[in-house]
Amino acid sequence: MDRWEAFVEAHPHGSVLQSRFLYDLFEATRNFEPVMVYCTENDELVGIVLSVLIREADGIKGLFSSRLVVYGGPLISMEHPERSEIFSLMLRNLIHLTQRKAIFTQLRASFDLSGFDKIFTGSGFHWYPRLNLLINTSDPDQVLSGMSAARMRQVRKSLRNGATVVEPDSLRQIHDFYEILRKLYRERIKKPLPDLSFFEAFYNKVRHDKKGKIFLVLYEEKVIGGILCPFMVNKAMFEWYVCGLDEKYKSRGIYPSVLTTWAAIDFAVGNNIRIFDFMGLGKPDIKYGVRDFKLKFGGQVVNYGRYIRINRPVLYWISELGYNLLALFKKI
Repeated sequence: MDRWEAFVEAHPHGSVLQSRFLYDLFEATRNFEPVMVYCTENDELVGIVLSVLIREADGIKGLFSSRLVVYGGPLISMEHPERSEIFSLMLRNLIHLTQRKAIFTQLRASFDLSGFDKIFTGSGFHWYPRLNLLINTSDPDQVLSGMSAARMRQVRKSLRNGATVVEPDSLRQIHDFYEILRKLYRERIKKPLPDLSFFEAFYNKVRHDKKGKIFLVLYEEKVIGGILCPFMVNKAMFEWYVCGLDEKYKSRGIYPSVLTTWAAIDFAVGNNIRIFDFMGLGKPDIKYGVRDFKLKFGGQVVNYGRYIRINRPVLYWISELGYNLLALFKKI
């Protein structure tokens, strides 16, 4: 385990997304099952791939919602002369271990993996474009100059009008944060949200293992927004989940989503974290309101994309059909 952490910290692309912290978080979350594949040579660690098998529920619903997600990407020793062979070996083993359990496998790249395109293609993966936004938080002046004047005014106005940013001091506050998130995902984002146990485990872990922060926005002692960010010092901080009751409180001059995002960026600036990673701006050619919100914080847009492999085509297409029909019925 010590070698695992040292390997991630020393690797130029290493982050909390490939760490033991995330493995333990997945293991503590209902309907999550971490899967770790690693490669050694002469008892030295030369490559790792950390993934998580996700199901929305038990039984038939779990079967049709099962997916394997790799956050960030593989880590392979940069100086090793056979990097491609190591990755190919690990990828084949990951497929062998999980292809009967997961309808599809999705790798969400947080750095450029195009050098492995032939290996991905040969293993049945297809690349799809997905934008992301990165802020260089090692340069405070660049952070401030990149942020729109309107965003900074909203931050100052929110604080002036009585909003405060705090770290949670109880599971009750985590539950309040989760309720705002759950409503947002159900009514607007329309994507699966992890079980409450994910957020409870994150809260409990970061109190002892300093690899994450939860910031909440309070107004009149009520939670009105928040953000969950795993990070690793000298590496990157990730905006994993964020929400706020902006529509409800903007008439009072309070913008909780803006304030909590700024609080996380400001923490990264002041705590030797080099990159703030927004974890997604959507598909390039499709309008996306979240993208418009995030871009006003500045930063650099990248397109590392996602690699997807359909492991069980029949089940996948049945699942897609059911999902689309459900969305249609909800609109009706």
